[in-house]
Amino acid sequence: MSDLKRTGLYALHVELGGKMVPFAGYEMPVQFPLGVMKEHIHCRTQAGLFDVSHMGQVILRPRSGDVADAALALEALVPVALLELKEGRQRYAFFTDDQGGILDDLMVANRGDHLFLVVNAACKEADIAHLRAHLSETCEIEEITDRALLALQGPAAETALEALAPGVAAMKFMDVAVIASDFGDLWVSRSGYTGEDGYEVSVTGGQAVAFARALLADAAVEPIGLGARDSLRLEAGLCLYGNDIDQTTSPVEAALTWGIQKARRAGGARAGGFPGADRILGELENGTTRLRIGLRPDGRAPMREGTELFADASSADPIGKVTSGAFGPTIEGPMSMGYVTTAHAAEGTTVFGEVRGKRLPATITAMPFRPSTYKR
Repeated sequence: MSDLKRTGLYALHVELGGKMVPFAGYEMPVQFPLGVMKEHIHCRTQAGLFDVSHMGQVILRPRSGDVADAALALEALVPVALLELKEGRQRYAFFTDDQGGILDDLMVANRGDHLFLVVNAACKEADIAHLRAHLSETCEIEEITDRALLALQGPAAETALEALAPGVAAMKFMDVAVIASDFGDLWVSRSGYTGEDGYEVSVTGGQAVAFARALLADAAVEPIGLGARDSLRLEAGLCLYGNDIDQTTSPVEAALTWGIQKARRAGGARAGGFPGADRILGELENGTTRLRIGLRPDGRAPMREGTELFADASSADPIGKVTSGAFGPTIEGPMSMGYVTTAHAAEGTTVFGEVRGKRLPATITAMPFRPSTYKR
């Protein structure tokens, strides 16, 4: 792992007994001594602290001084309405390519005089190059490299963070704010990747370890690794870029149409004008040949990434494939996400996954597998 990068919390992870593994070019903790199953349950019942400093933090500062100009410029790269995004709010978005595939998914926040973006770790270099290639005339594009990013998730997250950053309890889901604290200004969003109420917090690198230790001093907070992060997001029905969405999937196939607002659709105030618009708007109107779906396999064994799916126990040709699969500790059973032909995508449909040479049944199921608990 000698070529891998380390976040500013690496030494703390090792001290806490984190098992380090390669992930998106970094050494990251996959689990701590509590273990994946207990970490998952702890996050669902109390609060979990995640290091997500490997992700990219980017500021788009409009050269005109008007944040609306940055929003309109970014709309040329995403099929998402950003001009309507109010100050102090953030929105889920995705970069698309000319073929209508997804280059990456990201969060976009309006912070008054600029936009703040959080992009995926494995894509951040390509994303920043993409932004610079297309938006440099309109915006200054600044990659933030001197701040850590932590996620505090779970029902006890509000109380734990409010003790260190008074004011965060008043925030609602998808609010963003800059909160003064003993650890410097914290860039806070009330959001996350677990289906739980919680926060993502950008903190200056020099204060990151002290801030993490202060959170972990709360008896309700435990460190959580990548293993539980994956099972938590899968229970919440959330996509992992590179597994469930990528350049071969359109937002419509990926069932992300809720992220394409009316203004960017056919007949909207700013319809189209983004890469792949012809395909994406066409699929919105006419449908697509496959769809992302949730699956609940029978029995206890998960159907994992790559499992081929069939319409029945004997047919020769697959109708789709699993893109993510795991055991769900909260739902106490296996769960998967994947794609099937639209004809087989209706909830309640039984399909068959080929696991170790056997065709095993699974039921097409609505997602999330476990209801989310965001503070609205």
